[in-house]
Amino acid sequence: MQQESMATKLINRILVVSLGSAGTRHLRLAREHFPNAEIKVLRHQVQSVIPEFSDGCFSTLEEAIEFAPQMAIVANPATLHIRVAHALAQVGAHLLVEKPLSSSLEGVDSLIESCKENNSVLMIGYNLRFSPSLQRFRALLSEEIIGELFSVRCEVGQYLPSWRPKSDYRIGVSAKKELGGGVILELSHEIDFLRWIFGEVEWVRATLTRQSKLEIDVEDSAHLTMGFLPASREHQLIGTLNLDFIRHDQTRTCTVIGEKGTLRWNGMTGELDLFEMGATSWKKLYEHAPQNDETYTAEWQDFVDSIHEKRVPFVTGEDGKRVLQIIEAARISATTGAQEMMLYSHPMNRPFE
Repeated sequence: MQQESMATKLINRILVVSLGSAGTRHLRLAREHFPNAEIKVLRHQVQSVIPEFSDGCFSTLEEAIEFAPQMAIVANPATLHIRVAHALAQVGAHLLVEKPLSSSLEGVDSLIESCKENNSVLMIGYNLRFSPSLQRFRALLSEEIIGELFSVRCEVGQYLPSWRPKSDYRIGVSAKKELGGGVILELSHEIDFLRWIFGEVEWVRATLTRQSKLEIDVEDSAHLTMGFLPASREHQLIGTLNLDFIRHDQTRTCTVIGEKGTLRWNGMTGELDLFEMGATSWKKLYEHAPQNDETYTAEWQDFVDSIHEKRVPFVTGEDGKRVLQIIEAARISATTGAQEMMLYSHPMNRPFE
């Protein structure tokens, strides 16, 4: 494509921060999109072997800054995102920060402002928004296929040791508080896409617990109830979200109950099913089985296009901030036992916009 070739000419120095599972994937995708660029990796230890698809490694942030990357993928632990991303933004690098944007709200506003001042694109890696089946789910709801929406029920979970069977789950990012682990951060895709589909969250009530005997120091289960900001409806749309590290039947679903029926999305199979008012069984409306790299490739294309076209990306820094605000409210609610109100100065996201 002409647009891709122009962008390729503009970007010739790329940095990938960390080579965990996410960083390794991004390194490969960076090479696919920019075959002639100089691509370096920032790792916390000196490396004697040059990783495949790269042109070498740095072991300090200072070395990486001196490299002056035009594009950087920040895929280290969430607790370290802001420090690294802020330093890279100050030298004008366009940033794709893996989700979540951070482990807390500290420093988030400063990073967003720094990116604006330096004309740096800031994209957050909520790649699930690029799922064809989830996009179709959103479109059908916007077309009012089930009429007015009454209730949203969302669930995601997988047994943590089975995520990456070749590695020890106990030392991974997901299992350790100091690295930004815990189910509510690790599975925050659902918080992002619920905002994207149904609009801003007005309040949260939550329970965060460790139910299992997994050797982790973070919550393995989270149960959230959320009230979405009313639009033109007479009642408030209520959503429930259950996230866990403990179930053996890997699950990712979202079910919406409306006045004319129920629409169900299965993220594992890419199926959309409709149960119409008066029906006796479910009817399949759509199926697009998830493909390897599909959502990541689409995410990368949007990132590259946003740089070339000088526009905001599909998932912005402000989107990442909103997710963290909801997580912070959930944490407060879990501690106090009370419903926690969101204190937005103004809503950024309305349903189906």
